[in-house]
Amino acid sequence: MRIGEVASRAGVSVRSVRYYEDQGLLVSTRSAGGQRQYTEHEVERVRFLQRLYAAGLSSRTIAELLPCVDAPSADNSDAALDRMAQERDRLSEHIADLVRTRDALNDLMTAAREYRDTEFA
Repeated sequence: MRIGEVASRAGVSVRSVRYYEDQGLLVSTRSAGGQRQYTEHEVERVRFLQRLYAAGLSSRTIAELLPCVDAPSADNSDAALDRMAQERDRLSEHIADLVRTRDALNDLMTAAREYRDTEFA
């Protein structure tokens, strides 16, 4: 199938499919006319890539995880689990930073309300 059909069936843009290829996350064959050609396997791969992106993973991290999918082994699985744990920890720290920032903003809003209530009462 051609790139437009893969994109449509996977629920992504043609641009996304091209990006996945550019990043080495997806491989196509080429027709005699140079057009990209895909199989049903690539449709499923694009859907899988979308799930990884939705989990907050970068293209580089996804590339590090793909050996677990492409060449399953205990070692590849352990490496993928370790990498996902690192990403989870990174996200958890980012969430904690956001919570601290939100709390600081809440404190500023409380102080502003108190000031408004005493100055303009």
